[in-house]
Amino acid sequence: MAPSDLLLPLFVVEGRDVEQPVTAMPGVARMSTDRAAACAREAHAAGVPGVALFPALDDSRKDRLATESRNPDGLLQRAVRDIKERAPDALVITDVAMDPYSSDGHDGVVTDDGRIDNDATLPILADMAVSQAAAGADMVAPSDMMDGHVAAIRSALDAAGYTDTGILAYSAKYASAFYGPFREALDSAPRHGDKQTYQMDPGNVREAVREARLDAAEGADIVMVKPALAYLDVIAAVRQAVELPVAAYNVSGEYAMLKAAAANGWIEEAPARREMLTAIKRAGADVILSYWALEVARELGG
Repeated sequence: MAPSDLLLPLFVVEGRDVEQPVTAMPGVARMSTDRAAACAREAHAAGVPGVALFPALDDSRKDRLATESRNPDGLLQRAVRDIKERAPDALVITDVAMDPYSSDGHDGVVTDDGRIDNDATLPILADMAVSQAAAGADMVAPSDMMDGHVAAIRSALDAAGYTDTGILAYSAKYASAFYGPFREALDSAPRHGDKQTYQMDPGNVREAVREARLDAAEGADIVMVKPALAYLDVIAAVRQAVELPVAAYNVSGEYAMLKAAAANGWIEEAPARREMLTAIKRAGADVILSYWALEVARELGG
């Protein structure tokens, strides 16, 4: 393990000098953009190359077509600019998905009869990615699991002149029980139904390999498996299948269960989290998104 293996996810909210603890994730908070910029600078100084940003919006900013996601002065866009101003060398990765902005809480456009319209979603994702690149994002990270999303985003970025903006694709994102604390942090849970029609079946490894290869062919620069700990075999399979770097997301539920065990004195947190992250790297992950990135980087002497 090295600090350079890690990326730090950050939740951003409106306001200045705001920090709102996430109940289910002790030690993690939603932060205003100035606080997020300071945190990004601190992480970069510790050797963590960059941060992955996720916006938490008030319901008044949400609608069925995620209109706020393309606002050039939106929360996420301002967060990117703040971080680039205060930590110019930090890599900034932005989330591309409708759910933080959607009144339906889904990653795609919901039809009147409750289905997810894959093809109607793609232009929205493409415009969202261009808006984020215009704000200064180094990489965009489509986490929506719509078919054809990487090709649509790559085409839109290139057409807008953002040929150097990279794509970190959530290629194998499973319909997992480990996302609950994250959805609390962003208030992004589906308002009805679930995400099993577009996220992957936890029992399916072959589809993960196929999706990673498809994303690579469509122009992804990094492919990702999410979650990580319960999917080490998937990380290994994807690592063998593609030549691109492979990322893994050490997700909120994995973080929360170790925090809870440590709080009850059942396990020692620091060596356990190091062991957990080492296992993810050993399985084949070149990049690990983890809420422990800053603490672990400090321990490693970054």
